[in-house]
Amino acid sequence: MLRRYRQVPRSEADGTFRYRHSWERRSFLSRLGVCGCCGPLRPRYKRLVGNIFPEDPKDGLVKSDMEKLTFYAVSAPEKLDRIGAYLAERLSRDVVRHRYGYVVIAMEALDQLLMACHSQSIKPFVESFLHMVAKLLESREPDLQVLGTNSFVKFANIEEDTPSYHRRYDFFVSQFSAMCHSTHEDPETRSRIRVAGIKGLQGVVRKTVNDELQAIIWEPQHMDKLIPSMLFNMQDNEDSERYRPLRAPNIEENPASLAESCFRELLGRAAYGNMNNAVHPVLVHLDNHRLWDPNDFAVSCFRIIMYSIQAQHSHHVIQQVLSHLDTHSKNTPRVRAGIVQVLLETVAIAAKGSIGPTVLEVFNTLLKHLRMSVDFELGDGSRRNSASSLSSTRTKESEERIVQNAIIQTIGFFGGNLPDYQRAEVMMFIMGKVPVYGTPCHTLDTGTKRIQAMLLSSLIMVTSGFKCKTICAGLPMAFLEPLCSISLMEDSELRQLVLEILHNIVDRHDNRAKLRGIRIIPNVAALKIKREKISKQDVVFMKKHGQQLYRHIYLGCKEEDNVQKNFELLFTALALITIELANEEVVIDLIRLSIALQDMALANEENMPMFIRCGIMALVAAYLNFLSQMIANPPFCQHVSKVIEMRNLDAPHLLPEHVFREKCVLPDSLDRDDVGLYFQTADLAEALSVPGYNVERLAVPYIPQVTDEDRLPRRKSFVDTISLQVDILSNSLPDQSQLAEEITFETLKKAIDTTGLEEQERERRRQVMEKFQKAPFEEIAAHCESKANMLHDRLAQIFELTIRPPPSPSGTVMVTSGHAQYQSVPVYEMKFPDLCVY
Repeated sequence: MLRRYRQVPRSEADGTFRYRHSWERRSFLSRLGVCGCCGPLRPRYKRLVGNIFPEDPKDGLVKSDMEKLTFYAVSAPEKLDRIGAYLAERLSRDVVRHRYGYVVIAMEALDQLLMACHSQSIKPFVESFLHMVAKLLESREPDLQVLGTNSFVKFANIEEDTPSYHRRYDFFVSQFSAMCHSTHEDPETRSRIRVAGIKGLQGVVRKTVNDELQAIIWEPQHMDKLIPSMLFNMQDNEDSERYRPLRAPNIEENPASLAESCFRELLGRAAYGNMNNAVHPVLVHLDNHRLWDPNDFAVSCFRIIMYSIQAQHSHHVIQQVLSHLDTHSKNTPRVRAGIVQVLLETVAIAAKGSIGPTVLEVFNTLLKHLRMSVDFELGDGSRRNSASSLSSTRTKESEERIVQNAIIQTIGFFGGNLPDYQRAEVMMFIMGKVPVYGTPCHTLDTGTKRIQAMLLSSLIMVTSGFKCKTICAGLPMAFLEPLCSISLMEDSELRQLVLEILHNIVDRHDNRAKLRGIRIIPNVAALKIKREKISKQDVVFMKKHGQQLYRHIYLGCKEEDNVQKNFELLFTALALITIELANEEVVIDLIRLSIALQDMALANEENMPMFIRCGIMALVAAYLNFLSQMIANPPFCQHVSKVIEMRNLDAPHLLPEHVFREKCVLPDSLDRDDVGLYFQTADLAEALSVPGYNVERLAVPYIPQVTDEDRLPRRKSFVDTISLQVDILSNSLPDQSQLAEEITFETLKKAIDTTGLEEQERERRRQVMEKFQKAPFEEIAAHCESKANMLHDRLAQIFELTIRPPPSPSGTVMVTSGHAQYQSVPVYEMKFPDLCVY
């Protein structure tokens, strides 16, 4: 113990002092922070802390003294906060004095104390620890930043006994995110800092996501820093590998790989309510860095997202991509195409999982953008003829085609991976979006056809591989009627697409590839066609809707713009109906249809081109050859083979192998008298005179059912439809002059004679259409207003006669000489309705 002494201060000039008591000297020195000279007088925790620091920092931490300090901290946990505060004080001083060796020793001591102590008293110590980590991260020395990050990662891996109510990690999120974007000149140092920043963010995620009190980490202000930092390093993968070409890949040293691992871990921990906050920064990052064109990185990001999140959260990602596509609806075509392709990858992964009500939303959004793309492509139609904008217009069209193809591919791929019950709903949904016959459209006719072709192409992809158990499920009336209506459009491409859709639905045993092309098949058995017995549901379907299918095949054969592919698809359609839906009754109907097609080509009442006539004859020959072998009827096969042999000799242009050649010579007319070249109904009936076939029906010629679609001309624009409607309304109004016309012999003769009636009808229709197309708007409006006034006047007259005020016992008002007088009516003279009397 120090000896007590009593001294008097020396003169202040020499700067020295004398004290009366020793405790005055100790108090003064302690205030100056120089207690080190009086070690035995300091608190024990300070002496233990001071002992762990060697004289030379190169010697490292004194392990024996560190063990004593650890034992003291465990034995007296209430001293942990003081130990932490003292270590933080020494570390801050060493950082300022650039004594980095002692900084490393202090952090090593902190780490060991943190790992050894897990009592409830550790909370204040953690605050000191985080304060020291923050000091290191704030410094500009890379080594100190990496040191502080490593300590924080060790702390993040510790599971605390009790949650923290007040601790926040806002500073660490910001600082680690800044380290992830390091731009240090030295590549190796830059990589170290970025790796440290990513590890720090990973530590923050691990420390916070499992703590319900730290849910604030999922808020946008933190996600907007976390997510872009990871994506920035994932995007910089090539630069990271460029500086280490000879090293083996190490996830701990590669910022891109480490960032991807942290990104996957973050998404895997995202809950239902946090998914939107985690995906939105990804979309913003891709926008800011213009990564939609090219979109390789965007596709890889969303693949990582879809495979990392829980399956039940997939629809959140799809909805956000869809909404992002809406926000970029007016962006460049390549950007929109990049977003659509990302959506394709997203739905391709999610289609096999649970995507809930997002199915129709996906298709609705895609179809909307498909129409918008067509409108953008055709929007500059008025400027296409100018030479200056010709090249730019072509470029825009080609880029819009990229968008359209991407949308169609997405629709088809998504629909093709859905379950059968959802696929049927999607088919109905898409068909409802197709502009069909008789419905008004608000775009140019060219755009309408483009939309029809694209939607039908997407329907082809949706129906590909569709295996409906019954044909009623695949072709309900709400789907069959608009599909058949499109098959009558004046466009061969649209009719081809309709037939391909029909093939996908009808072909349930994958026989279409074996029937590709139109030809005379010598041996149908060699094709090994798969078939099953027709079900009762399919029999009922053919009884109800078979005539509708026959009718559209019949009308589709005589279109003047048919090409070889049209006849090939028609042949395949007939063959698939035979395989999948044909019983004895359907076989008879198909033979009647074939004979009717042959007679139509021979009669040529509609002046069809010779190629169409010969194509129909070739189609009938190829199909009857196929049908005869399918029903395995020798007399039937013999008659068909005989006709085909005669054609090979005398009329090869009536066979598919010849007529569809490029240089096939066609005759000027068909010889109807050469009976051997054509199939005869009597011979076919005789061949089928076996049990099961109703041969009598063969004698009845097939006549297609006439519907409203046949009575009206093909709609080519919205104006035509209005004109036809106005024309029909005008016809329904009788003319007074016609009503007053006297009925004579000449009148009856004119009524019976229908010669020239059709020409007059067509001329009258043309005049009405021309009037509504070329007349000024004021004239049309005045015409309609006059008719409306006439109707109102007539209604007023009717109401005046039928609606009168009931009589009143008080009397009625009579106006005489300018004065109102009341005339009383006795009750017994009043007439009441029958329902009012009892």
